[in-house]
Amino acid sequence: MPIIAADLTPARATIWAGLPGKEGTMGLAWQQGPLAPGANGRFLVPEPLPDRLLFAEPLRRRMRVQFGGAWIADSDDVVLLHEPGRYPVAYFPLGDIAAGILEPGEHTTRHRDLGPTSWYTVRAGNQAARRAAWQHTDLPDHAGELKGRAAFAWRAMNAFYEEDERIVGHAADAYHRIDIRQTSRHIVARLGGQVIADTTHPLALYESGFAPRWYVPRADVDESALTPAKGQTFCPYKGLCSYYDVRDAHRAAWSYEDAWTEVRRVSGLISFEPDKIEVSLDGTRLRQEPGQSVVPHGIDRDLTTSEVAPAGS
Repeated sequence: MPIIAADLTPARATIWAGLPGKEGTMGLAWQQGPLAPGANGRFLVPEPLPDRLLFAEPLRRRMRVQFGGAWIADSDDVVLLHEPGRYPVAYFPLGDIAAGILEPGEHTTRHRDLGPTSWYTVRAGNQAARRAAWQHTDLPDHAGELKGRAAFAWRAMNAFYEEDERIVGHAADAYHRIDIRQTSRHIVARLGGQVIADTTHPLALYESGFAPRWYVPRADVDESALTPAKGQTFCPYKGLCSYYDVRDAHRAAWSYEDAWTEVRRVSGLISFEPDKIEVSLDGTRLRQEPGQSVVPHGIDRDLTTSEVAPAGS
């Protein structure tokens, strides 16, 4: 799930990952994914796996990077690296990066698994960003997929694109999935004895590695108990999210008012945070499960509200 938290103004948003508790991002090596430190399941093998497993795979999508008013990288041959506790990172062949864009610097580090790493200043037009790209310069034999490739710091670039659509938050994770199902389960939300919502036709949203979230039609919500809360968040898989205080419970409910096309069915519906108010499912009280809070992951710069709105809206 990332969640990307934002205090959105009409013109410019400072959007950043890490508001705990709502849907955010999960994938192969992030949050509770199978290669993450806090994995929710386990591999059925007789011997324990190493504490850290890295996974590299072809992205199989055209990816472009924009910086300084120019396309500085354009490739159909991107390799995506999944590293425990990180969002996926896109590595571009050096031949698919525009000439003169990467300026070597003196700063070097050592990656715990991939060895020496050289950092570059990225320069295009009138814009420059120090330590905004890197290359692993002496890879172990088993990591040859990354040889001759460089990666760009996501937050330092102006934008990343797949084909002609901007990708925000981080490189898309093929192992992140959302399914939405109509159900007749009985959802009741209460606060201090007052029923805030009561429905037998919610939508269940299942997101990779996270407990189900239950979305209630507004007709089944006592909206007099809801007060719009300041600030929104952005999820790269669902779009902009608005929040509500439920009486004195701060930001205890949320709604994707204009959800992205892939999850449009939850648009305008209300979901409630079970660690802030009482939410029951078929008579059993829900609790937030361990590991379900979103891990902070820094800002994604230069996003506007129009850029994170659904295409065509």
